Amino acid sequence: MRPYPDDLELDQLRRHYVAADRRYLRLNYGIFRLAERERDNLARELAQTAEAITPRELGLLLDCGWRERKTAAWLIAIAGRTAFRPQLGELLLASAGPYAGHAYCIALATFGTAADAGLLTAYLDRYLARPDLAYDQASALGALLHLDTAQGTDHAARFLTPDGPWQRWARERPPRRELEPAECRETMAQYCSFVQKSARHRAVHGR
Repeated sequence: MRPYPDDLELDQLRRHYVAADRRYLRLNYGIFRLAERERDNLARELAQTAEAITPRELGLLLDCGWRERKTAAWLIAIAGRTAFRPQLGELLLASAGPYAGHAYCIALATFGTAADAGLLTAYLDRYLARPDLAYDQASALGALLHLDTAQGTDHAARFLTPDGPWQRWARERPPRRELEPAECRETMAQYCSFVQKSARHRAVHGR
């Protein structure tokens, strides 16, 4: 059981890992608008941070707000810390706050196992049945499709049948390219590719 941190420790963690260089804001689609050299520098910086942060510190950040959780999930993905899989799955399914769910989906897609597919499937089972809610359904579907492509599985197929769960949910949203399944998969593939790029820096310069 983790010792409960004091406010000073949490403040230090936030300043060092989350707020430094506005990291929590940089972890979005703007990554792909960076010049190649800038993107490589960011990947290297994240690799070093993912190497330096401890499991305890990651756990403390996951107990905080969306900025901390989002940043922690990215670092977990880059470091391949699959021990956090159950906690990420619980946080995703709970959907208790905004903005971090996308990062949980990136981590699960990067882990890429049947266990991760199960967590993404559970999320879609729950939240595609809620046409009134626009949460992280597109990210979860993209993650599941990316995982299927990488592993040669078909976990996402039952959501994509004609007039199936995905179509019924999506028709309640304004028409957007981002809700096309192929676009969801391609977007997630880009995020996972960046995570893998950063992880390679960690493999070269880490322990």
